[in-house]
Amino acid sequence: MMKYWKDLGISAGLLAVATFVSHIFFYQNVHSGNNIPMIYVLATFLISRFTRGYWWGIISSFISVLLINWRFTYPYFRINFMIDGYPMTFISILVIAVITNMTTTSLNVQRQEAIEREKKLEKLNEYNQQINKLTIEREKEAMRSNLLRAISHDLRTPLTGMIGASATYLEAKDYLDEEAKDKLIMGIQEDAHWLLNMVENLLSITRIQNDNDGEAAHVKKTPEPLEEVVSSAVIRFQKRYPEGKVNVKVPKEFLMVPMDPTLIEQVIMNLLENAWIHSGKHEEIDFYARQEGRNVVFYVKDYGDGIEPERMEHLFDGCAGSKDNESRKGMGIGLTICKTIIQAHQGEIHARNHENGAEFYFSLPLEEENGGMSNDGV
Repeated sequence: MMKYWKDLGISAGLLAVATFVSHIFFYQNVHSGNNIPMIYVLATFLISRFTRGYWWGIISSFISVLLINWRFTYPYFRINFMIDGYPMTFISILVIAVITNMTTTSLNVQRQEAIEREKKLEKLNEYNQQINKLTIEREKEAMRSNLLRAISHDLRTPLTGMIGASATYLEAKDYLDEEAKDKLIMGIQEDAHWLLNMVENLLSITRIQNDNDGEAAHVKKTPEPLEEVVSSAVIRFQKRYPEGKVNVKVPKEFLMVPMDPTLIEQVIMNLLENAWIHSGKHEEIDFYARQEGRNVVFYVKDYGDGIEPERMEHLFDGCAGSKDNESRKGMGIGLTICKTIIQAHQGEIHARNHENGAEFYFSLPLEEENGGMSNDGV
């Protein structure tokens, strides 16, 4: 009802103004009556522009024609459409007014539809943002669940072994020979190293940042020399596994890669350790990196038993389980943390089998200024 009275007020007001202006033209110069129809056409145009629907403009057009005929056409104050030449004139004015009204109203409708579409798009954008936030939250929750599941498994297994070995040593040390004692101590030492590596993995997660504003996990990246990060990770691996041999190949060009070097070193270490321990064979490991488009891709290739198909899908979520020869420790948390770190770098990590073993590889995006460098073939 309020809209009705508002449209009525606009229509009446503009017609009143048009009539007032027409009187001014009419009294100043009797020949200026030719301009009066245009004044009313303008009034109906404005009425169509500022009211809703077609009817206000159409009704205003009829009223305008009647006012022109009654007040500003001789004989004055009489309705007479039969004067020579006037029927066609007034019909033309009415048609122009109606067409103008319909055109203006149609533009109004289109404008209103555009406004409604814009509002719907804004709501859709808000909805998409909410969906994205929910998706990110679900991914975070899944990541936390996978990490906790992997941690619970990988902590329990070596701790159980250490407790069992130490209990056996303490309870039966008088009955064990030196070789058996050494074997128990070596088992405890191996599990202790495993736990140390796990602690290093868990500490690395603390470097991954989240601003709690719906933004995905990310890290503070700085351009780092590729060769130095790779060298540091391989040296660290060889200190822990002196018998392990790694064939390394990196691009000949000096390549700066945006990364958190501590975290990427941890990823490389985890993949090399995984290749050495879980491949089933202590064969040489191939490790190489190369630029592929706007990414640098790192490959760790072992020559062991490969990955069982049923384990492939869950390698990076802590649910891959253990093979028979991995009764003490599975791949567990190491690969889960690798995935977390690489995703925080906006990269990807994958695994696949080849004819002589398995291959893990991950990518890191390059900065734009490095995007045009040539590839180094392997």
